Amino acid sequence: SQVLGGFSKIKTLINEQKEKNPDTLILDAGDFSMGTLIQAVYEEEASEIRMLGDLGVDVTTFGNHEYDYRAKGLSNMLNNAVSSGDVLPQIVVCNIDWDGMKEEGFTQEQQMLFDSFENYGVKEYVIVEKNGVKIAVTGVFGVDCLACVVNPPLIFENPIEAVKETVAEIQANEDVDMIACVSHGGVWKDEEKSEDENLAKAVPELDLIISGHTHTKLDEAIIHGNTYIVSAAEYGKYLGSLSMTQKEDGRWALDNYELITVSENIEKDAETQDKVDALMSMVDEKYLKQFGYTKDQILCTNEIDFVPQSDTSEKHTELNLGSIIADAYTYAAEQVLGADTVAMSVAPSGTIRDSYAKGNITTEHVFNSFSLGIGRDEIPGYPLIGIYLTGAELKTAAEIDASISDLMTTARLYTDGLCWHYNPNRMILNKTTDVFLVNNQEERVELEDDKLYMVVTDFYTSQMLGGVTDLSFGLLSIVPKFADGTPVENYEDAILMKGEQELKAWVAIADYMSSFEDTDGDGIGNVPEKYGTLEGRKVVEDSKNIGDLLKNPNKFFFMILGVILLLLAIVSGIIVLVVKIVKKIKKRKK
Repeated sequence: SQVLGGFSKIKTLINEQKEKNPDTLILDAGDFSMGTLIQAVYEEEASEIRMLGDLGVDVTTFGNHEYDYRAKGLSNMLNNAVSSGDVLPQIVVCNIDWDGMKEEGFTQEQQMLFDSFENYGVKEYVIVEKNGVKIAVTGVFGVDCLACVVNPPLIFENPIEAVKETVAEIQANEDVDMIACVSHGGVWKDEEKSEDENLAKAVPELDLIISGHTHTKLDEAIIHGNTYIVSAAEYGKYLGSLSMTQKEDGRWALDNYELITVSENIEKDAETQDKVDALMSMVDEKYLKQFGYTKDQILCTNEIDFVPQSDTSEKHTELNLGSIIADAYTYAAEQVLGADTVAMSVAPSGTIRDSYAKGNITTEHVFNSFSLGIGRDEIPGYPLIGIYLTGAELKTAAEIDASISDLMTTARLYTDGLCWHYNPNRMILNKTTDVFLVNNQEERVELEDDKLYMVVTDFYTSQMLGGVTDLSFGLLSIVPKFADGTPVENYEDAILMKGEQELKAWVAIADYMSSFEDTDGDGIGNVPEKYGTLEGRKVVEDSKNIGDLLKNPNKFFFMILGVILLLLAIVSGIIVLVVKIVKKIKKRKK
């Protein structure tokens, strides 16, 4: 495997493009923040947005991860970016409902963001001129993007309607040759739900959509009418390059489009790398030191083939990458709570951000695998939380993975403690056939429906429960509780502490990896061999046998069966009634 991406290598590629065409327009579709240790100085150093300026990015927009450090973090980042005096990209977003919020009265967070957006100069659209060609660029914040923001501070308008209004304003007031949109809406496999494809169909005046959010790698542009959609995957692995020619009717034709791999053999731009190094040098002292780690510290040696991060959402089975993270949560939680206190730990695919390569695993590698969020302490990194669920709710959690995660792949669950078997061919909400616990002695333990069990997960996961409930129309509902059975209303009250510090999820993983036994005598722990095999945590029973389809039915099976029978009865009743009416009509005619 090889490491892809990196600001300094992207700068080299951009420089090469600009040598061919100095008037190259550089656009970014948001989520320019988070994902690596440099985010530890996101707020005070405005690290990522300043690096976009260094790359020469003309225009970007906001993604959901720009809100990971909440309103205060985003606001401070924007103000500190302006104070740096560096060249910065323009930021556009057209669907923030400022008027509606003003009318209701700004909250403190909304006022803070309004002021910082004004200070930075965030606009609904901008005009960029390149070699005499005037390009209007607008930006939009998608629906699913908003759903990924924890407690969103701002109110957003419908993306399509907002872009329609903005494009109409551009056409009425500006003399431009092209209209482009940097969208954090995304391209989805299901075309009906594909936000940027729906945008292209609804606003045909758009010539180009640079699509973000879904991490989609488009090797060929998607075309709807005269609108082209392009997307260059995630994490800076690829640099998208395209050229267009204006036709006689004023619209544009795509001449060529390619994704350039930002590979290891690309030479780093020295000046850009110096800036990255200067920012990274702050990370040890300003951030990692408080947790007792340094970024290059070797935690363990790995000889296991861990699956790629993308598999955690694309595949629906037990995966070793999810298992080791869930195990880490249990280990770290029991270090502070005591042995045998945790029944289950869970790491959803949506929180796993990177995999582990063979060789030495460092603090930086671990941080990159869970590079999300901020805690109540306003220190980067989502903390772990400890909640209680009933045995019946743990069965529901397994059913959520089995039935709902194909619709919401960020909800694929990887666990320690809870195991289940499921058949993908069974009726929805009735796919699991066996759900049970395995204790620290590797013994099977049957679940008691009314008993409370302690569950450990990260803070972000707790925010996903609403989306899962919505997708199941409220049928698959989980109510996190404290040990006494009272519902958790504020998940910050369930944060686990390591002494005086929040137990950060990435620290839990680092602590676990640091605990591994040194099996080869080199003084460094080794990743256990068990992660090279499946352990029966999630077993797929892919069978269409009628007995397997009907065995061990749950309450939802009977509910759905009841609804089907009721509908059949209603339809049968209607048919009988129609037949009677027809007979009466025939009699009258006779």
